[in-house]
Amino acid sequence: MPYHALTQLIDSHFEALSPELQRAARWVREHPAELGLQSLRASARAAGVAPATLSRLSHALGLADFEAMRRPVVEALARGVGSGHGTPDETARPLTQAQLRNVASTAARNPVEVVNAAADLLLSARQLTFLGLRASFGIAHHLRYACDWLRPGTLLAGDASGALLDQIAQLTEADGLVVVSQAPYTRQTVECAHVAHAAGVPIVALTDNPLSPLARLARHTLLFDAGSPSFFHSMAGAQALAETLVAAVAARGGEPVVRRLAEVQARQHAHKAYWEKRPLKESFT
Repeated sequence: MPYHALTQLIDSHFEALSPELQRAARWVREHPAELGLQSLRASARAAGVAPATLSRLSHALGLADFEAMRRPVVEALARGVGSGHGTPDETARPLTQAQLRNVASTAARNPVEVVNAAADLLLSARQLTFLGLRASFGIAHHLRYACDWLRPGTLLAGDASGALLDQIAQLTEADGLVVVSQAPYTRQTVECAHVAHAAGVPIVALTDNPLSPLARLARHTLLFDAGSPSFFHSMAGAQALAETLVAAVAARGGEPVVRRLAEVQARQHAHKAYWEKRPLKESFT
């Protein structure tokens, strides 16, 4: 669906929406660039509504989910097409344009069935280990953090004690390894992938090239673009791909994921993991 069709869809449904959904729809209509670049939660915060409200808005518009509502904007941004409604045009900075192309690449390079197959592996593995070093560490960390909300038995591999290969060597055919790297590929990551592959461990690789050393070892390969006019490669595509994979895990996990989410949320609430505003007097007593 092209971006202009999304705006027409919002306009045609607007009067029938509840006041809260109208508030969300107005924000989506007026802030396409933010919608295209932000997650569901970040967009909800910017719009001043709950994340569930944006999900309900997508359903009210006849779309499958938030990502279906967001996708036309991402594609329009990636093409650099000015719509006259706030989307960036050819005057956008080169780095921003490159980042938008990288985000859009995740949908173009990864068929739904490939993403779903990788998600199924993440759900079925006895223990799930995530590995990303150097620039890819943040992506691996995010994947592990998000997947830990969806299933137990997740681990972020690290080399703080020099025992990285030892951690990988403990994996078996019943486990799973998710590796993240892009050119120039981190030597330790490739070595660990070889050790896991030799042991028959199923590997999911998030990488930039189907011919990368990780892709040749992986059971499932998910691809992202990392082009950038800057000295550093862009990680925007890798992050978007990681979020796509997590969304597929959540969607395909069924009742076990629902139970796991409830369990983690209850534990976080009991431990007061997040800031909750309290009356000033109560806060200091």
